Amino acid sequence: MASGHNFSNYSLIIGRFQPIHKGHMEVIKKCAAESDHITIGIGSAQYSHERNNPFTAGERYLMIDESLREEGISNYFIVPIEDLNRYSLWVYQVKTMSPPFSKVYSNNPLTRRLFSEAGYAVKDSPLYNRELYSGTAVREKMAADGDWRGLVPSAAARIIDEISGAERLKEISGTD
Repeated sequence: MASGHNFSNYSLIIGRFQPIHKGHMEVIKKCAAESDHITIGIGSAQYSHERNNPFTAGERYLMIDESLREEGISNYFIVPIEDLNRYSLWVYQVKTMSPPFSKVYSNNPLTRRLFSEAGYAVKDSPLYNRELYSGTAVREKMAADGDWRGLVPSAAARIIDEISGAERLKEISGTD
C-alpha cells in the first residue's frame, strides 16, 4: 500500500438497481455515512432488455450517479459487475473489478457466505420500507402505467423518462 491509503473502512454494496429506488438510496446513504468510501457494484451488469432486468449497466450507472450527486453523496465508486456462475471464482472477480474494500453490506445469504468465506467483514444492509420500495414493485407499476415515479429518486425518474424506460419495459413484458 504505497499510496498511503487505509482501505480498512472502504465498503462494498452489490445490487441490480433495476432501477435504483428510494429504499436503495436509504441503504446507500447509511452505508456511505459509515464508510470512508463505498463501492456500489451494479450486479448482473450483462443483462438488459428483460422484464426483470430492463435497464443496461450504463443506464443504471447514470441513475445511481445522478441520484447520489443530487443527495450530496460523493464518497463512492460505481462498478458494473457481471455475473459469474462459478461461485468459487465470483468473489475474486468482484475484487478484481472493484477498488479495494474490507467490508461488504448484503442481506443475500449466498453473497454473505461467499464474502465471509473469503475473509471479508460482512454486515447486514439496513432494510428501508421493503414492502413499498423494491425493484419488482417499481417495474410492476411501470408495466401497468402505475405511479412509479414516487418510488425512485427524481434523477432516476428523469433518466428513465429520457430513455423511454417504462415504454421499453411494457414492450418486453408484452403489456400495452
